[in-house]
Amino acid sequence: MVGIGVIGYGYWGPNLVRNFAQVAGARVTAVCDQRAERRALVEQVYPSIQTYADVADLLRNPAVDAVAIATPVSSHFELALMALQAGKHVLVEKPFTATVIQAERLVEEAERRGLTLMVDHTFIFTSAVRKIKELIDNGTLGTLYYYDSVRVNLGLFQNDVNVLWDLAVHDLSIMDYLVGAMPTMVAATGMAHVPGKPENMAYLTCYFAHNLIAHFHVNWMAPVKIRQTLIGGSEKMIVYDDIEMSEKVKVYDKGIIVSESEDAVYQRHVGYRTGDMWAPRLDNIEALRIEAEHFVECVTTGRRPLSDGHAGLRVVRILEAASQSMAQRGQPIALS
Repeated sequence: MVGIGVIGYGYWGPNLVRNFAQVAGARVTAVCDQRAERRALVEQVYPSIQTYADVADLLRNPAVDAVAIATPVSSHFELALMALQAGKHVLVEKPFTATVIQAERLVEEAERRGLTLMVDHTFIFTSAVRKIKELIDNGTLGTLYYYDSVRVNLGLFQNDVNVLWDLAVHDLSIMDYLVGAMPTMVAATGMAHVPGKPENMAYLTCYFAHNLIAHFHVNWMAPVKIRQTLIGGSEKMIVYDDIEMSEKVKVYDKGIIVSESEDAVYQRHVGYRTGDMWAPRLDNIEALRIEAEHFVECVTTGRRPLSDGHAGLRVVRILEAASQSMAQRGQPIALS
């Protein structure tokens, strides 16, 4: 039985506790939050769970084998490092860390100690993204041409991170999982419309080898909520709409046909192919439940998580370079 401790019982912490409580082979033994009213809520709903105001006290609990960290990104590195040094397996809410250096340090610490380090890239465990991954891997889409994502809403302004770190992190984690490759270069532009607040809207472009390009549009000041991704391939194209209730993934048999002209070898004609659209059947299992089960399995068996520390590092590397590019008004930044 894997004992789980949850650090942070704000917005995401209750979801972690609820899902880990339902995982076979796991038991939520402790919750830590500095606020007395949040600890009181835990004690009211889950009387068997021990609550703590100090993280160090939770980490000294021998019944805690692994911790899930659901706190602001500025605290992720310190808390995760403390947990790893205490011999605990770690699941960290995204973004993984605030800097690449911090992410590299955590990956090194976890590997040196032989501990599971996983990042809460929840979307890669959704049925929609898992189905898209299957279609890409089995060649249904053919060669990938582009990945185009929009995630906008009239949302909560953050104080500690800009809109890329708040919203684009979701789509970057999805792209990292689906594409399976790092961009060679990124460029980003953005704007802050509220004095004293970070950028509230941004556009990020990622350039890959072999003519693959990815683009992300994120905004806290949109009049509507949009969560849509277009993925174009040489054989098929996908529209993934996370707000759509019944048909989140639609596969289109549409594309172009390029043929050389008979009278000029350098002249090519572009034709268009239009076929059927189909929506694959998806399950209704909560993504966080699947993720919690996966984390417990990795802790138990030593299996490498799908969203391990290296995946978190890759996303942070893109975000850090994007912020650098945005500060330079879109100057492209090469990624090593």
